[in-house]
Amino acid sequence: MTTHVHQFICLKDNFGVLVHDSGSGATAAIDAPDADAIIAAAASKGWELTDLLITHHHADHIQGAPGLKARFPKLRIAGPAKEASRIGALDVPLSEGDYAQVGRIAASVIETPGHTAGHICYWFEQDEIAFCGDTLFALGCGRVFETPLSVMWDSLSKLADRLPGETEIYCGHEYTQANARFAVTVEPDNVVLKGRVEEIARLRAAGRATLPTTMVLELATNPFLRAEEPEVQAALGMAGADPAAVFAELRTRKDRF
Repeated sequence: MTTHVHQFICLKDNFGVLVHDSGSGATAAIDAPDADAIIAAAASKGWELTDLLITHHHADHIQGAPGLKARFPKLRIAGPAKEASRIGALDVPLSEGDYAQVGRIAASVIETPGHTAGHICYWFEQDEIAFCGDTLFALGCGRVFETPLSVMWDSLSKLADRLPGETEIYCGHEYTQANARFAVTVEPDNVVLKGRVEEIARLRAAGRATLPTTMVLELATNPFLRAEEPEVQAALGMAGADPAAVFAELRTRKDRF
């Protein structure tokens, strides 16, 4: 295996992530929350940053880009074509079905609007790794700012359909413990969820990250992916309802939680 992932905390609860192809020496950062933290992480691994793959335009995901470009002048910046005007300085605008190249490895681009209108995810299919930014979180999903709630449901459903269960999921933030507190209000009797909550508590108590997660684990425990499940619908008093409406109710409740 030539693909290596290094994850670390940036800012308060953003994840910085480096993806390294040892076959070519290429290294990509997934988003740019903090240039100094990313530069230090790359140096600690002895990696030279060659690419920056942006998921969406929010400041805490792009504000480090100028600093990275200053440190690595040949850095190639790729990101969502639909948000190019809000990101600026994109060398490679990406859309659904395009591939983001990092040395000899490549990620399929999946458009997942909802959190922002042009949000994209990166799926390194051969390595069974996906970087989902602020669309899909462990036990949660991003707030919906720029589209109808139904658009986010469609994006989450797309990820659930496209990504195999064994896919490792990396997300933009360490929100898992807070998301777990909401999830158990929806499915308090979900046995898999109960075990996961205990494991999350152990990890956080030890100062360890809760990511990556996997798609199969999210499908079993993440309420925002489970809007079609009878147990979730019954818990909301929405038995037989349109899953998009159930998702909208879940997201609205989480916003108030």
